Amino acid sequence: MDLTQTDIALIRKSIERLTDPRTGRDPFGREFYGALFEEAPETKALFREDLSEQGMRFLSTLRLIAEALDAPETLSDHMTRLAEGHRAYGVRPEHYAPMGRALRRALKQALGERYDGATDEAWDRAYQAMSQKMQAV
Repeated sequence: MDLTQTDIALIRKSIERLTDPRTGRDPFGREFYGALFEEAPETKALFREDLSEQGMRFLSTLRLIAEALDAPETLSDHMTRLAEGHRAYGVRPEHYAPMGRALRRALKQALGERYDGATDEAWDRAYQAMSQKMQAV
């Protein structure tokens, strides 16, 4: 993955800001799934669980990935397991692009002014590399 140390720092910092420090709650998951279902309504059928719980797992997964961005072997292992799980749930290659758009849209909505152009570009580079890896598994 061709991320710079600056990209990695921006991604990690943005993830730290996604949980409300006053409550520990995660409004990001709700924003992400709302954006995803607008981008690709057909993906709603892939989710049979409570989206609040799913949102917390999604943010936990993003945290794991962010921690491994500078550890290629660990990151590759995460991506392989994630790809296998996604495939088992019915995620198809055409779902990856709308998911990427939804992710960046939700990040922008959740972080507001703290989600600047450099952060958006870092997330775009990271997501493109990760989605390509996952689709290749």
